[in-house]
Amino acid sequence: MPPSQQIATIAAREILTRLHDVMASRSNAQSKLDQVVQIISTALLSDVCSIYLLRDGVLELFATYGLKQEAVHVTRLSLGQGLVGTIARDMAILNLSEATSHPDFVHNPETGEEFFHSFAGVPIVRREQAVGVLAVQSAESRRFADIEVEALQTVAMVLAELIFSAGLIDENSLASSGSKDQGSLRYNGLKLVEGMGRGYAVFHQPRVTIEFTVAEDVEVERQRLNAAFARMREQIEHMAQEAEFFGNSNDHREVLATYRMFAYDEGWRRRIDEAIDSGLTAEAAIERVQQHNRMRMREIGDPILADRLHDLEDLSNRLLRLVSGQLGTAARLGLHDDAILIARNMGPAELLEYDRRRLKGIVLEEGSLTSHVTIVAKAIGIPVLGRVKEIHQGVREGDLLLVDSNQGAVFIRPTPEIEEAFATRFALSRKRRAEFAAMRDLPAITRDNHRIELMINAGLRDDVAALEATGADGIGLFRTEFEFLVSSTLPRRERQLRLYRDILEAAGDRPVIFRTVDIGNDKTLPYINNSDETVEENPALGWRAIRLALEKKALLKVQARALIEGAAGKTLYVMFPMIAEPWEYEQARAVFEKQNAWLAKHDKPRAKRIYYGSMLEVPSLAETLDILLPKLDFLSIGTNDLIQFFFAADRAYPKLAERYDWLSPALLRFLSRIIDQANAAGCKVGICGEMGGRTLTAMALIGLGLKRLSITPVAIGPIKAMIRSLDRDAFAPFIRELVASGASNIGDQLELWAKKHGVVIN
Repeated sequence: MPPSQQIATIAAREILTRLHDVMASRSNAQSKLDQVVQIISTALLSDVCSIYLLRDGVLELFATYGLKQEAVHVTRLSLGQGLVGTIARDMAILNLSEATSHPDFVHNPETGEEFFHSFAGVPIVRREQAVGVLAVQSAESRRFADIEVEALQTVAMVLAELIFSAGLIDENSLASSGSKDQGSLRYNGLKLVEGMGRGYAVFHQPRVTIEFTVAEDVEVERQRLNAAFARMREQIEHMAQEAEFFGNSNDHREVLATYRMFAYDEGWRRRIDEAIDSGLTAEAAIERVQQHNRMRMREIGDPILADRLHDLEDLSNRLLRLVSGQLGTAARLGLHDDAILIARNMGPAELLEYDRRRLKGIVLEEGSLTSHVTIVAKAIGIPVLGRVKEIHQGVREGDLLLVDSNQGAVFIRPTPEIEEAFATRFALSRKRRAEFAAMRDLPAITRDNHRIELMINAGLRDDVAALEATGADGIGLFRTEFEFLVSSTLPRRERQLRLYRDILEAAGDRPVIFRTVDIGNDKTLPYINNSDETVEENPALGWRAIRLALEKKALLKVQARALIEGAAGKTLYVMFPMIAEPWEYEQARAVFEKQNAWLAKHDKPRAKRIYYGSMLEVPSLAETLDILLPKLDFLSIGTNDLIQFFFAADRAYPKLAERYDWLSPALLRFLSRIIDQANAAGCKVGICGEMGGRTLTAMALIGLGLKRLSITPVAIGPIKAMIRSLDRDAFAPFIRELVASGASNIGDQLELWAKKHGVVIN
């Protein structure tokens, strides 16, 4: 460490020690602050030290050493007024050799500051908000050295905690002034799950609360930091396995490279070490450097550099959670009020940990229409707004939020007028849902008397209640992996058996199609690891679903036994995911038939009949349907994965969202051939996926000959209304001719046809 840095570090440590003693004393708050400014001025060899604190929305001079004492509690500056107001408003640092030369300089004659030329000030920050300003001045015209300003920042950070401990500023005053400053905001995003929700902001990964800022033993703090850095670097090295974060794109590889660069950046680590040397705890040292970086972000005009600093902010938060041991999500703390969850992204298992009674909406900085967290949110009826950039910068924990994903918007700290308009739209939405509910017992029959099976997708025990609520014909896709995702250990056969039995009993006479466990990709399980240690560059195309199940046949055997026994005396429908070639289906079916034979031999309870089906998600399977269809009882087209494979477009990657086109002529031609081939073979064919849950695309599929849709419960009403207003025989020639022509604006033409013929598509 350079000698000048050592001097600044010793000065900062001395100030922190003396500040701690002062604030722990029994003297009153004003006396404490009077001592604090004298300590800082003496240690930094300045002529003046002053503390301004935010009070009732303005900055008030609370204590000074060097200015006139009669100015204390008299001099008041609004945010943005003068040098002090500018520092607080912009969360910036000022270091001036001649204060009067700055365009924001304002002379306060009552202070007697005209005798001082140099000025340096830093914001006193608490929870990313300026609560005051710490400033030093000198009669000599000079810039304070960078190391002196850094020492000032370190002191300001500890001072923030001490000020609050002394009760000089209360949280409510701070919150109200912040709200007044930022006001109501609107952020736009992409509708991932339709709906509206009102609640208070909760961060999925809560901000770490720093309990102690002053270190008792510097070496112990350094060891804690070293251990956290080692764990963080280990996590970064394994991040490529986390499909939610990386996907398959070059952009994600660049992000990984940036993360690695920062994780191993000795300059970043050295700055944290120096902050520890000054007397801070490991947590406070990380936060101290983080504050400095945030201030740099505000000054940077280059968006690329700003993005890199955002990456560093993300890593700093990770490091802070590791060193503090505060690793849990908000789900573990519990939701106490109606909540809107804020996250960069999240996995389906994480979502399932939250109390659905309290969770009213989700806002993601990333997210895609067909990511598994979106699918789960849709299944449980939680509105989701995705790709809301920089939402973390505009919202604070506890802010009132209104999510209207139908409009693609989230309102932060809404005005009464916005709340009233939201309430009106929400009432209309409930009225529309009531209209759909009134159709519950009506069959899904087109105007020309074609019966369409409407089934729901499910994955949890509670989801079965949606059968009665919607009047659906059954469960066309029960995702059995949800039981695995919410468990910390591999669910035993008895537990699986109870679940499957309960689902079938609750469904009554209505069919339930169980999809065998589909894990891998973004549905990884900590207790099932890839035997090959090679990192998958393309997890969606990798070791998952039926491939994993056939390799780990014990997993599939246990599930087969549980399903067959759980369906004792009933009809069992089993479907295998991600079949690419007929032999995979044959091997999976053989596992079930062997287990069924064993149960029969040992006179165990079992299903009275088993129907076997395959999902068509991999395009290659379409080329061998002539071989596969005679062996199937039913076929289900899984459009979510199929379309991303078909277009070579990662469904989780935002830049490719426009390439994920449900009404592309190429896709509709492909699906038309599959539907025609299955119908000709007498094999029931259906769709389970996002494509079937939208009125316009569902209308196109029905026109192409599809007779079964398995969709989310909330989509049953709108789809049934569309079906009952559609004349399929009149529409079928139109859609087939449109698909054959290769028109590029199929969606527009379908909307015009629906409007002309009175089809309900909204």
